[in-house]
Amino acid sequence: MDFHPQPKPGTASPWAFPAPERGKLPNGLTVLRCHRPGQQVVAVEVSLAAPLEAEPQGLDGVATIMARAFSEGTDKLSAEDFTAELERCGATLDAHADHPGVRLSLEVPASRLTRALGLLADALRAPAFPEGEVERLVRNRLDEIPHELANPARRAAMALSAELFPADSRMSRPRQGTQETVERIDAAAVRAFYEAHVRPATATAVVVGDFTGVDLDHALAETLGAWSGTAAEPRPVPPITADDTGRVVIVDRPGAVQTQLLLGRIGADRHDRVWPAQVLGTYCLGGTLTSRLDRVLREEKGYTYGVRAFGQVLRSGPPSPAGPGEGAAMLAISGSVDTASTGPALKDLWQVLHTLAAEGLTESERDVAVQNLVGVAPLKYETAAAVAGTLADQVEQHLPDDYQAWLYERLAETGTVEATAAVVNAFPADRLVTVLVGDAAQIEEPVKALGIGEVTVIPS
Repeated sequence: MDFHPQPKPGTASPWAFPAPERGKLPNGLTVLRCHRPGQQVVAVEVSLAAPLEAEPQGLDGVATIMARAFSEGTDKLSAEDFTAELERCGATLDAHADHPGVRLSLEVPASRLTRALGLLADALRAPAFPEGEVERLVRNRLDEIPHELANPARRAAMALSAELFPADSRMSRPRQGTQETVERIDAAAVRAFYEAHVRPATATAVVVGDFTGVDLDHALAETLGAWSGTAAEPRPVPPITADDTGRVVIVDRPGAVQTQLLLGRIGADRHDRVWPAQVLGTYCLGGTLTSRLDRVLREEKGYTYGVRAFGQVLRSGPPSPAGPGEGAAMLAISGSVDTASTGPALKDLWQVLHTLAAEGLTESERDVAVQNLVGVAPLKYETAAAVAGTLADQVEQHLPDDYQAWLYERLAETGTVEATAAVVNAFPADRLVTVLVGDAAQIEEPVKALGIGEVTVIPS
């Protein structure tokens, strides 16, 4: 029997993260553009310097309501007409608020880019913020809060933030506000927040896609370039402080058949030279199905469907002559186990951390992590939206435009010893705040017996 010859792999093409072209419009808006041939769906990300810590006292969530209200009409179009115009362009417009600021994300076919940019510009230039629509958005947000509190993973994240950060820190409270604060938000509060913080001079637009046949300079000038506003002094960036003394908080859920685990602390962000090694080591610890945590807790013991370790940047301040700005990342381990296995699972998790500190990572673990993190990068950034999102992240974190390319180079160069040291320092067994959402009556005593810190039980 004759078989067709087995295909042979071709020569890998060199790849690097796309380098943007940086410029500025006359109104002060910073623009990063990146021509990506073949990407007929153009992605636009607009970063606004309206961080959560700028929200007025007692109005947590006003940034989120403002972000959602950008698509609820302008001085030219009602909410319904604005949505209809977006649909005619084949465009989508999303917005959200987070600690660094507010982000608007637009995707549109390149052939309709100018029209969609005009709608985006109108939303930024003259949002209507109609009272009825803002009231509806507030009601929607209030409806979401009970569902978030009922979700064990979300509840664990709220408890960890409240435990780590001082009570007067915005980071200690839910990003999108609480029932008490959201109830106070009205159209006047949204308008006041917009007028205080939204202006082109402190905003950045990232545009990525195939610009063949598109006069991008003209399109930007006619749309986002028509947005006007005053200049503003840079906001002072308060330092990030956290208490990562090893302790356990149990959020009591009587009758729960599972326990949600979340262990965390604050560590280095992307401005720290240790970040690439920390990323690599964290991936080896809990970044995939073959990581150490999954190998022990999932494959060997059968406690869980999966446990993950990760680092998430919370906020980075602008660099100063003395060094990088104030910033931090949340370093965490997350997963869920059945209630009866809570104590044994935590014991084995701590044993994984102790073994890692004593023996280090293996060369094989390091090699697999590099292949998975660096080797898949060309696929990860196939779409314009993925490139635009990463560039916008760099803007918000005050990183250079070539940061992502530098990061991949460093990941490929990082050795096993360096990665081991970084992950051991990132997850010291005695400096982790542990949050457990589960049945306190069943898990409190087994957890106390582990001796991993003082145990406190709070209501759900």
